[in-house]
Formats: sequence, structure tokens, C-alpha cells
Amino acid sequence: MLTFLDDPPALPGFIASARSRAVSAGVDASEYDAVTAGLTALRDWPAAFRRTGREHLEAGERAESEGRLVSAGEAYRDAALWFHFATTIPHPDRNGHGESADAMRRALTLLDPTWERVDAGEVVGTLRRPAGVRRPPLVVVIPGMDSGKEEFVSIADALLRRGLATLAIDGPGQGELAPGTAPRPDYDKVTSAAIDAIADRDDLDTGRIGAIALSLGGFYGALSLAAEPRLRSGVLVSGPTRLDWDTLPPFVTETLTLRAGDADAAREFARRIDATGVPERIEQPLLVVDGGRDVIPGATNGEDLARHAPRGEYLLIPEGDHLVANARWTWLGLAADRLARHLTGSDQ
Repeated sequence: MLTFLDDPPALPGFIASARSRAVSAGVDASEYDAVTAGLTALRDWPAAFRRTGREHLEAGERAESEGRLVSAGEAYRDAALWFHFATTIPHPDRNGHGESADAMRRALTLLDPTWERVDAGEVVGTLRRPAGVRRPPLVVVIPGMDSGKEEFVSIADALLRRGLATLAIDGPGQGELAPGTAPRPDYDKVTSAAIDAIADRDDLDTGRIGAIALSLGGFYGALSLAAEPRLRSGVLVSGPTRLDWDTLPPFVTETLTLRAGDADAAREFARRIDATGVPERIEQPLLVVDGGRDVIPGATNGEDLARHAPRGEYLLIPEGDHLVANARWTWLGLAADRLARHLTGSDQ
């Protein structure tokens, strides 16, 4: 039984905790405050966020009809983010997933017209390439429990500015694939399928591939680095090494229940989130980033990954929250520079 949406005291806390995540992804802070100030119950969250997304979508369509193509692209991008964040609570309204993907496709068509969609069945992705770079290295961007490829477009932008191509993906249970698929704990197979889909391209240097993985994606990324030799470097942000179902907060258990299909499947999924023995098999350069204020009951943070990986490095941001979204300036540039350095071959 899902109860999180019917817990009135949870509303202000969730609004506050989700703010830095949304704002760091590109949502305007003042607009976030205005929209969430009108909420009286968590059940109203998806409708309010999707309504705001439609307003941005309509603004984009007006701008496009008037020939203001950059403004149109920016409005579509804003729409994609609002549609995405409509899906980040355990709610039966899941229409925002597809709306977000559609809006981001419209945005990138105007703002980054060389982008391509990659579809490998169990994984879909957005491939982007840096301007003026011949055969750039590639970074796979791996999302987590309730995130998706649209949420981390600003992280992809940071990598593109450093001459790296990006493949932001949705796997089973994520993003636009969430309504019809369940998450799978053996995510290394998903990452490998994504790499397989671009492995024969001659416009990318597919001998130099890295990964940046966030939230539950940090666990997925650890598995992928341990199993996939084509990955040459990795960054994991706020990734758990273990989940204990019985002590996880309702937001997490109910989100997993919704995405896995039922409570039994969700409980079994959580049981398999255990990185015991994984870090020792990660031979690539590895940076693990955690926030000191990211304390989620039932989740063990990523410090052990860094301590036990042969080339691991741990960066703890004491004031950081989940995703270290409230202090992104303390780690994103460093992480992007590190990936660029490793993948260009100057620091192997």
C-alpha cells in the first residue's frame, strides 16, 4: 500500500529537499518556489508540474512559429525538465515520462541539431557530440532510481564543453522506458548494450569511453566499471553500495514498488543492491563523490567503493545533499576535467 502521497507533513520537507535537485538540473529557482507554493498535497505534484511544462511547451511553439528558434529551444528544454520532475514522486500519473522525452527532442533539434537518438531496445539514449572535435571520446551518463536522461542535460553540457561526446541513457525502469519496464539490478548489461549500440561508429573514439553515474545510478555505474573493460574512467555521485529494505524511507520503497511492479519485486530488487566484492574489480581511475548531508535511511553511501577500488578516490562535500546538487560547483568541474584528462590519454 502506497502511503507517501497521503502524508501531509511530508509535503514541505519534500519540496525543500527536491529544490536543489530541480534547480541544479536547470529549473528556474523562482518558478520552482512559485509552483510548489501552490501545492496543498503531494498528490497534486504531478498535475502542477505537468501544467507548468505545458506552459513552457506552448511558449516554445509560439517562439518557433515566430522564428525565434533559440528561445523556442530553451522553452522546450524547460518543458522537458518540468515534465520530468512531475514523475519524481511515487504517483500513478506517469505521463510526464514521454512528455519529457518528446520536449527534449524538440529542444535539442533546435539547440544542438547534430544530436542523435540511440535505440538499443532495452536502453535508449541521447547522443551528442562537441562542436569541432574529430572523433571525440565518449562519456555514458547513467541515471538512477527516479531520474532519466533528460534530468542530466546540464551535466552533459559540461562534458561537451571539454571536448567529450555524451550518451545519456534510460535503461529499464528509467525515464521514457519507466512506464513499460521494471528496473534491473544487473545494470552492467544495460551499459554494455548502450556501448554496443555505438561501438562501430567512426565519428567517435570508442576506444576511449568513460561513465558518470548518479544516485542509484552510482551503483549501476560501479557494476558497469567492474564488468565492462571498454570503460576507461568513472565518476560516481551519491551512489549507494547497499540498500536495506526494512529501513528505507517510504519515498524510496514506494517509488521502487511503483517502478518494479509490486512490493515483492521491489524488495527483491533492493536485496540485490549490494556492492560487496565489486570495487575490488574496478581497475579504472574512479572518483566517488558524496554529500555529507546525504543521509538516507537504509542506504550505505559510496565511501567503500572508493576505499576498496585500486585506483579509487573519495571526495566528500560536507555540506552536500543528495546528488550534491546544492553544491554542484564543488565537484562537477573537477569530475568533468578528470574524465577529460583520463579519456584523452594523458593520465592513464
